[in-house]
Parts: sequence; structure tokens; C-alpha cells
Amino acid sequence: MADISNDITSTIGKRIRSERDLRGWSLAELAERSVVSKAMLSAMERGKTSPTAALLVRVASAFGMTLSTLIARAETQGGGVARKDEQSVWRDPATGYVRRHLSPASQMPLELIRVSLPAGAKVSFPAASYAFIKQQIWLIGGRLDFTEGDVLHRLEPGDCLALGAPSDCTFHAPGPEAADYLVALVRG
Repeated sequence: MADISNDITSTIGKRIRSERDLRGWSLAELAERSVVSKAMLSAMERGKTSPTAALLVRVASAFGMTLSTLIARAETQGGGVARKDEQSVWRDPATGYVRRHLSPASQMPLELIRVSLPAGAKVSFPAASYAFIKQQIWLIGGRLDFTEGDVLHRLEPGDCLALGAPSDCTFHAPGPEAADYLVALVRG
């Protein structure tokens, strides 16, 4: 049986290379735009390392897209239905958070993503990662402390938060269980 995480790492790496080639950028230019070293980018493109969410956000932002869009372009094959067994699932090696891209590939600006953030884990993203999207977060289970700029939102199951203007954000699952949530985002 093939190692799915290696397949995903390889697929994401190929997509990064493809996006870079489409723009006619050298590895050095992408490194400068993303503030990720050439060595790390090269390892990512070759599928030799499983990049963290923070690194992938920087790369996606350099391309003018969201992390979700980058991963979706890498992993979805098209069609009107995204079957559960065919949905791309990615695990952040630094935090263990699991991200499942629910939406089928389409030209629709809406994307649905389900995330499970382990108890105690924190993930931070810079404002630039929210520059091209509008988002809402619906907490399915657990608890989620979401910091948006200087504002802390403490979410309980069933709560839905519409994000404001782009700002640095941190997701934190204070526990005792994982925070499971749905992210609905609209591009553009």
C-alpha cells in the first residue's frame, strides 16, 4: 500500500513547481517573495519534506492565493462531487492539525474545509494569508480560541464567526479535546 502522506507531499511539491513555472519565476524569486529559503523550496518541490502550514501559507501568499487554493489545486482532480474517500487530507507535521478539503474542484469561489486542531495546539497565520478571501468559521466540536489581530473570540460548539478585515490570526484548541471546525471561504 502506498504511503498517502508521501503522495500528498509529492503532489503539493509538484503544484508549487507548476505555479512557479507558470509565472516564470526562478527558485530565488519565489524564495524572495515567500521568505522561504531556496533549499526548503527545492526540498518541497521535490517532495523531500512535508512542509508546515506556516511555510505553505507563505508560498501560497507569494502566488496570490490561499493555502486552501494551493492544496486544492494540488490534490483535486475535478468533477462535481468530492467523495469522502477522494477528498484531500493534509496533516501539519508541526502541530498535527488535520485539514480536509471538502469542496469539489470547480470555478466556484466558495470552498469548504474541515479542520481538526489537536487539544493544546496553536496555528498562526499572517494577515497576508487572508488578503484574497472572506471567511466564516463554524465550530463543530471542542473549544476554539481564535485570535484575530488584538481580539480574542472564544468559540463553543455551534458558534459561527465571520472574520473581519485581514489581520494576523491564531487558532488555539485549549482542550481538553480537539477543536473540530468548518471553514467556509470565498475567494476574491
